[in-house]
Amino acid sequence: MKKLIALILATVMIFALCACTGGNGISGEISYDIPDGKQIPDDAVVDITIASHASWPYEEDWKIWQYIRESVGGTLNINAVPATDFATKFPLIMAAPDDLPDLMHFQGKPAGHANYCAQGAFLAFDDYPEFLPDYEKFWENVPEDEKWMRDVRKSFDGKIYYSPSHGLERSTNIRAWLYRKDIFDKHGLKAPETMDELYEVSKKLKEIYPDSYPFSIRSGLQNLNVIGTSWKPGFCFNEYYDFENEKWSYGATEDVMIELVEFFNKMVSEKLVPADFFTINTSSWQELVSTDRGFIMPEYQVRIDFFNSMARPSNPEFNLTAMKPPRADNGMGVNMINKFNFVPSGYSVCNTGDSASIANAFRIINWFYTDEACELVSWGKEGETYEVVDGKKQFIMGDEAETIQTLYGVNTLGTHTRFAPDAIDASISEEQAATTDFILEHTYPNLQPNLYLEFSSEQNDKIADLKTSIETFVLENIQKFIIGQRPLSEWDSFREELSRLPVEELLSVFDEAYKSVK
Repeated sequence: MKKLIALILATVMIFALCACTGGNGISGEISYDIPDGKQIPDDAVVDITIASHASWPYEEDWKIWQYIRESVGGTLNINAVPATDFATKFPLIMAAPDDLPDLMHFQGKPAGHANYCAQGAFLAFDDYPEFLPDYEKFWENVPEDEKWMRDVRKSFDGKIYYSPSHGLERSTNIRAWLYRKDIFDKHGLKAPETMDELYEVSKKLKEIYPDSYPFSIRSGLQNLNVIGTSWKPGFCFNEYYDFENEKWSYGATEDVMIELVEFFNKMVSEKLVPADFFTINTSSWQELVSTDRGFIMPEYQVRIDFFNSMARPSNPEFNLTAMKPPRADNGMGVNMINKFNFVPSGYSVCNTGDSASIANAFRIINWFYTDEACELVSWGKEGETYEVVDGKKQFIMGDEAETIQTLYGVNTLGTHTRFAPDAIDASISEEQAATTDFILEHTYPNLQPNLYLEFSSEQNDKIADLKTSIETFVLENIQKFIIGQRPLSEWDSFREELSRLPVEELLSVFDEAYKSVK
């Protein structure tokens, strides 16, 4: 670890020296010939490093990369790094400034990205509008309620170094309240609209299915952050931005927190949720849901197809679908779920010091925002990757085990920046796609800033120093309250203990970082 830290520091010093000596970005005029219909010269070579997803590792002969190469021109050299190794490999790549690729595509911004931006290793889109006309035009013309997708890419200096994504928020990280509609229909039960109703219907289901845990939540307090808006808009147990009151807050210090704790304490004591919902592993939870022992859950939307396809061969009536999120009857709760449909992947342009190469990199990113590119990377070509049936596009699929990712490279890392919503719907079942609009209508509209904020090196150090001790204390004690290891009568004592920790100092760091991107 010490060697890695030293390596990162040495790299930062190298880039700082480059910035001070004027080796930063594009200098002088660039004169080169770009063939009609292409983005870069025929003799241009662009090196691109991408993360390769474990579920669909990069294939050189994927159709989508073939189409991208044909449209862009030049030669694109792809270096695919397994996503699981990227965090380790990233500082090693950055430690050799003379060998940087022209473009890097990340599954999510890696640690240190902001520091490299500050030192000149990556270049801001804001500084090169002449190479990004389609990018600029696209974001100028999207509806106001979609501009957040660009704004969340701002770094701590207010500039954008990381390509904003558009379209995939219709599929990526969508959270929803799901329930077994077939079970509810079978027993004449109504989907709950309040937390009190959730408790009552869970008791009825427990009577019918004694071995079940009707409210099959998992992932502990992290999932409480998913459903926190049921008690108060945007609420999270830890640091979060209170959009209603326009300030940063720490959920565990608020009066509403005891309401969540009391609710889950009751659900645990009556065995209406899995006793180990803080730690239950994925396979155990999946078995619970697929064997008529879990009926209501806050989960990813993709779990609809996952469980329905898994269970229906043996139980054709199995029907997991979306329901309206229940709310607490406290005058603040709303029938919504917190927003997580944020796309973390994107491109950054490396400061190689070669003006022509930098221009080529920006022109490639610019192409991804064109209508042509959106159609091509979303669907591919008619007759090759999709066909039109009864006036509607549908992907040409082969083996049942294949997906549009593994078969063609559609919607894989490095290929998507702007994506067509209808292609997303076509890649999932009609049943799941039919729930998307309903789910998004019941999703809290504001994305929590701590999902995307970038911090300066100093801010990161402060957060690491302050957050660990506070969150460890909060997690440990709230878990004890919920499972009954600490009596609820000691809640005021817990609040007093928490007040002695540097919570306000932590919130001030988040506030400082957020102000720079608002």
